[in-house]
Amino acid sequence: MQHFLDGLVRYARIPARRLKRPDGPVPAYLVGFSRWKTFMPDWLHGRQIRMLPMKPTERQWLLKWQPWILWDKRSEIYVWSYNDRPFIRKFLEKRSYPVVRVEDGFLRSVKLGAEHFEPISMVFDRSGGLYFDATRPNDLENLIQSFDRDKNQLLIARAKSGIERLLETRLSKYNTSNDYNAAELYGPKHRKRVLVVGQVEGDMSMKLGMERQMTNNELVWYAARENPDAEIIYKPHPEVLRGIRKDPPQSDPAEVRRVARVLTEDVTLADAFETIDHVYTMTSLSGFEALLRGIKVTCLGMPFYAGYGLTDDRQACGRRTARPTVEEIFAAAYILYPRYFDPILKEPISFEQALDLLAFMRDRLMENREKQEPEVAPLAALG
Repeated sequence: MQHFLDGLVRYARIPARRLKRPDGPVPAYLVGFSRWKTFMPDWLHGRQIRMLPMKPTERQWLLKWQPWILWDKRSEIYVWSYNDRPFIRKFLEKRSYPVVRVEDGFLRSVKLGAEHFEPISMVFDRSGGLYFDATRPNDLENLIQSFDRDKNQLLIARAKSGIERLLETRLSKYNTSNDYNAAELYGPKHRKRVLVVGQVEGDMSMKLGMERQMTNNELVWYAARENPDAEIIYKPHPEVLRGIRKDPPQSDPAEVRRVARVLTEDVTLADAFETIDHVYTMTSLSGFEALLRGIKVTCLGMPFYAGYGLTDDRQACGRRTARPTVEEIFAAAYILYPRYFDPILKEPISFEQALDLLAFMRDRLMENREKQEPEVAPLAALG
């Protein structure tokens, strides 16, 4: 035992006076968090934040961080997504340490996360999984599976009101896109319209939400084969359009222009959904936003809203036996599952307050954009 204590002092640099009894604030260890996420102390108020390097070596883990965690039994472990390295995961699993996995919520911000913009919603999943991981249960899936509609009528009423407000404000997870008139964007409608929503290839939601991986271009071809007489419209992911995500290399939208109209501008989802009859997606949240608008959705993967009888699924999930309504899934995903935080006032807020705040931030952003940018005629789609 003395050798262990000596090691704590020498290698982990724990002061000898601290070896008697852990005290003070509960330590919260942040694993796999990018350095720019300096807002985490606001979300974990009262904790003593200890942020590990993004990619610690095994030696660093064994000699510095592991002894600290072992010494204080109150230690809390927060992991961004699945960014815990194998040796860290093995240690946590072996000792049955409760792990809280953290990710962005479904109403995130007015800019992209890849642009290092602070979120107003995040999820803290204590199940060991996350909502986009179809390989194991997660807190959101458990909420949907156990939802009791008879006991949650007030919550369902909040969800119905929230859906109306969400559609009215035209908000989404990210709110960086530009508004376009659907008639100008697509032109006259003469046949069925199918919207294919692209994602960032290699994203964890695809790796863990799809049994068979595919590219965006393959998804476009899939939709075109199943709908030979329809007008196929392809909306690439905003991060792909802006060139933010290049690793791994993304499939080139130009290669599917023979079978689809490719949107080359970052069009808001609300506008992209106008006059659309059917949406194809792999695991994107946009599929659920289409369901909220009463649009048929085909899922090639297993996003959080699939497997419950509301979508046309090409992948099965035997765990998902419930048959919820859209409002019940919305209540679980937007009201119960995430936490919301006002980055200006530095305090927790409700779902409804988050909607109002995000609408305000989006409107201010658009006003500033109009003042700074010259007016340009839209050329948003190429056939």
